Amino acid sequence: MSKKMPEIQLEEVRRFMEDCLKAVGAPESEAQAHADLLMHADTVGHYSHGLNRLEFYINDIRNGACEPNKTPEILKDVGATAWVDGHDALGATVGNFCMKLAIQKAKEFGVGWVAAKRCNHFGMAGYWALLAEREGLIGMAFTNTSPIMVPTRATQSALGTNPIGVAAPATGGDKLVVDMATTSVAMGKIECQIHKEEPLPPGWALGPDGKPTTDAKAAFTAGKLMPLGGEEKTSGYKGYALAAMVEVFTSGLSGSYMTHNIRGWETDSLQGPPNLGQCFAAINPEFFAPGFKDRVADCLNTWRNLEAADPSLPVLAPGDKEHKIGGSTLAKGTVNYPPNQVEAMNNLAKRIGTDHFSYLQQNS
Repeated sequence: MSKKMPEIQLEEVRRFMEDCLKAVGAPESEAQAHADLLMHADTVGHYSHGLNRLEFYINDIRNGACEPNKTPEILKDVGATAWVDGHDALGATVGNFCMKLAIQKAKEFGVGWVAAKRCNHFGMAGYWALLAEREGLIGMAFTNTSPIMVPTRATQSALGTNPIGVAAPATGGDKLVVDMATTSVAMGKIECQIHKEEPLPPGWALGPDGKPTTDAKAAFTAGKLMPLGGEEKTSGYKGYALAAMVEVFTSGLSGSYMTHNIRGWETDSLQGPPNLGQCFAAINPEFFAPGFKDRVADCLNTWRNLEAADPSLPVLAPGDKEHKIGGSTLAKGTVNYPPNQVEAMNNLAKRIGTDHFSYLQQNS
């Protein structure tokens, strides 16, 4: 029988996140912006990138790897493009700065493309793409990460989860949202399995011996995720290639560290700023053929109305699952976390001198 899951009000989760960030020096505006980023992940069911990631950010601030009071700087601004120095600021600080700049350029030139160096972890890539989608634009966001992907035929990690985020508007407020790691899963999913004390599905990760493992703790220790697709025989080389593409957009354009030179993945790193490379893009459909939103809507509705292999599992369009979970979470007003995760967060609160969680009830 599974352990009881503490149920916590969304407002309390947000309060906790903001208080923790402010306790270690983040300005209120940036603490709120970063909490928005984390709350989005937990609201739509991607618990790997929400509260689960808070301690990582807190530790980076305390160790000086992240400087929450810094402001990004434009180094080069030419037409539809810009090159930005993130100055090791919080991920939300850099993400908001760069995507807003890309949006402005897309509205003026039809396309906005912004590359940034000296960045920190920016949460879910899809969150940034959605900022552009809400403005009627196609949004895209990419980042490189710590080296935790083992390329096809290799035994060592050399690429990251290198995620891809894309969001596009459709008629009637509908949308297409793609948000995916180029590894089989993000490292946060491994951490969530540890919190839940559950094994990994096959094909997610390698163990310290370089062989596939279902032991979550061994996988986290090894830091060797498999590419999207898994082994070569199941097309893992495609995930490897997608990660390489993201590397070109991020470190290639920004001048940041390339993934193989970035510090290792640790929740409490003493290796200094990661100097991640990130890329934010916006495309204005109004500069192209008329009827863009109608065509996207036609695609979404066609896919959703395909005959399902299992009648109890209807075909979904990309982003539908998160949209449904998000609506349900907001209606309920609460979120459940594994007891081990809540305990870890309360220990964090004690360590930095802020209030710990207030529970609503215990659900099994």
